[in-house]
Amino acid sequence: MPDYELTQVVQHSILDGRKTAKQVAKEIGKPYSTMLREANPFDTTAKVGIETLLDIMRATGNLSPLQYMASKFGYELTPRRESADDRPQAQFSRVMP
Repeated sequence: MPDYELTQVVQHSILDGRKTAKQVAKEIGKPYSTMLREANPFDTTAKVGIETLLDIMRATGNLSPLQYMASKFGYELTPRRESADDRPQAQFSRVMP
């Protein structure tokens, strides 16, 4: 069964960000209307693929879809710094109920 809440999180990350949805679509190389259809939780015929999700998170800088998925599995997502190049990297830690 599809997780429509995740699709809503993705949709909000696109629509509520610093960039317009048209800018995000251009950055990820996807037609604007296609991207909006894929991120629409009420459109059951088109869904965001995992590669597109990564592109959306890169373009928007919004990791809430990843945070949502981690929380569904009982994990928290926290940023960490790599000493070699100081780029943020995802780090997961298990949250015990």
